[in-house]
Amino acid sequence: MPIVTAIEFLRPMDYVALVTLFAGWWAISWRIEHPHASKPSVSVLMGQYRRLWMQEMVHREPRIFDAQMIGHLRQGAAFFASSSMLAIGGGIALIGNTDQLRSVARDLTQRDDPVLIWEIKLILLLLLISTAFLKYVWALRLFGYTTVLMSAVPNNPNGPQTAERAAQAGDISRLAARAFTRGMRTTYFALASAAWLLGPWAMIVAALATVTMLWRREFASNARDVLLRVPANLDH
Repeated sequence: MPIVTAIEFLRPMDYVALVTLFAGWWAISWRIEHPHASKPSVSVLMGQYRRLWMQEMVHREPRIFDAQMIGHLRQGAAFFASSSMLAIGGGIALIGNTDQLRSVARDLTQRDDPVLIWEIKLILLLLLISTAFLKYVWALRLFGYTTVLMSAVPNNPNGPQTAERAAQAGDISRLAARAFTRGMRTTYFALASAAWLLGPWAMIVAALATVTMLWRREFASNARDVLLRVPANLDH
């Protein structure tokens, strides 16, 4: 069945669900990364602490603890990248066997849509997971860059380039964390898109629930209250 013909089977609510998913993804991402100065998000607060971490590293000798921490962060990014690869492989295998999925979906939704419709829904899920995978891989590389820059920080705390090198390492660490959190958000919305298999209303509810969850964790969580208890005072 041609794609144009198959798309005709999508109902108006399917398009509303797609708009809700992508609009919610963009809106919450923008708000998290560009919050009001009086109400910073957890991601922004943690970015400040990452710069503070590198400033404190200058005065820590030896710096084994800092190297271990970067190693743990890299392992986290590598784990999610590997998990994304497995999910992509499973999704591709499922596309090759959509008849069974169609049978289950028909029982749940009471709709006899063509196989290509289910393939389109799975492709959306795969595209989101693939996007998350690329972000995890980029975060992994940036954490590697952070390790190199940390190694380039002079051992002399009062050296002419020490503070500047530490600030560079802090900034790259913040970029790595941003790429990782973007990958996490993309994974969340990929899971929300899987609800499309149950129908457009299910995906709308899942997308709105994901936005609500992310907003609460970034702006109304206990973790945020703890971070605000003692602000990260940066030298610059």
